[in-house]
Formats: sequence, C-alpha cells, structure tokens
Amino acid sequence: MFHGPAFSADPKPLKVGVRGGVDEQIWEVVAQVAKKNGLAVEPVVITGTASPNEALNNGDLEANAFQHIPFLNDQIKQRGYKLVAVANTLISPIAFYSRKYKSLKDLPDGARVGIPNDPSNQTRALVILRDQGLITLRDGFDPATGTATLADVTSNPKKLEFVESASVVLARSLPDVDTAAIVNSFAYQAGLIATRDGIAVEKKENNPYVNIIVVREKDKNAPWVPELIKAYHSEEVRQFILSKYEGSVIPVF
Repeated sequence: MFHGPAFSADPKPLKVGVRGGVDEQIWEVVAQVAKKNGLAVEPVVITGTASPNEALNNGDLEANAFQHIPFLNDQIKQRGYKLVAVANTLISPIAFYSRKYKSLKDLPDGARVGIPNDPSNQTRALVILRDQGLITLRDGFDPATGTATLADVTSNPKKLEFVESASVVLARSLPDVDTAAIVNSFAYQAGLIATRDGIAVEKKENNPYVNIIVVREKDKNAPWVPELIKAYHSEEVRQFILSKYEGSVIPVF
C-alpha cells in the first residue's frame, strides 16, 4: 500500500529560483530538510539581469524566493504575471546607523540624515522616521500599497536635513552625516549588523517588505506547497539563519 504524500511519486525535484549568497545558502538547508520529509527541492540560482519571476511565470521554476510583496505587486502590474505569495520567509532589515548618536531621538535640530534615493528603500527609511516620531507622512499613505518620497513629508519638527544618495554611497559616507539609513546588504559589507549596530531598525511585524515564497496562481493549492513551506519554516532553518547571519537577516516564522 502507498502511504506517502502524493508528490513523492514524482522524482522530479521542485525548482526554486533564488539569488546567490544568503538565499542560496538558506535554501540549501531547506532542501536538506525537505528531503528528509520526502520532498525533492532544487535551488536554482538566478544570476545577472535574468528575472526569477519571468522564469517562474514561464514554467521553468515551480517557485521562487527572492523578493518582497511590493516588488512582486509592481512586477505583476507591469508584466501581468500570474503569480501569488504563499509564505513569508525573512526580512533583510534596513536600519539607521550613526557614528555620533545612540538613538534617533538624540539627533539635534538640523541634523543631516542620509536616506536611500531609490523608491522602495527611501520609503522604508521614511517609515522608520515616522514610527520614531521624527516626521509625519501624508494622510492615507500605506507602504503596502505605495511608496513615499520627501514630498510626502508633511511635518519635520527638527528640520532634519535629508541627504539622498545611493545605498552603497551611504554605507561609505556614514561619518559625513549624523545618521544614515543603510540597506542590509551594504551595511553588512561595511561590518554593520542591524540588530547589533542599528540605532533604529524597521519593524518586522506587519512589514510589507518581508521576503516571500512565490508560486504560480494555478499551483497555490498544489499538495507540495504546504510541504515546501513546512521545510522552510522548520526549526533547523530558523536556527541556521539565526546562527549564520547574526541578525543581519531575521526569520519571520
């Protein structure tokens, strides 16, 4: 008699598109956990300008895991992909760092504040400043459905001076400003870890920038989907993330 899960009869592994580095390393562990549960998973590293969403939508992959919901929604809007998020994975946090102050609340009037000049990361930085009470943003703004720019700042009591720059530049020029919001990848390269060195870190609760596992709409109820999620959300994977990356990426399961 056959008692195994329906997908185990198919020896073909599930191909999951990931970017190299952190995601690749994590998915190697996920694949090991999945194998013990009878599910074959093959992480496929997508390099260069190739799109993991295009590959998934075309059927070259069964899933991907490299993006957050606002990015996915923008891709769907622009390209008409029939894709859907099925699980959260981790957050690669953006944080404010400073060589001069221990808290954003310590910033003096007129402080120079570095923020990223790309739409999604500038939004993330402004949301932290809003949540810390340093600025207010326009009524109705929701980071889950849109982006914010300096034009959306409706109150700036400390008259902070914003310095917009590329993330890689902000990481190198931290001593030149009072504080700067630096995305995780460049902060990590500069020896900075959000949970250790950040003077303010974005929240992981209800954060639209949490990374996700994505599948085609037609596969969202496939029997292998919950098994794939189960493998990622395992304690083995959680402990690997916590010990390997020391807070530079944070599991959200």
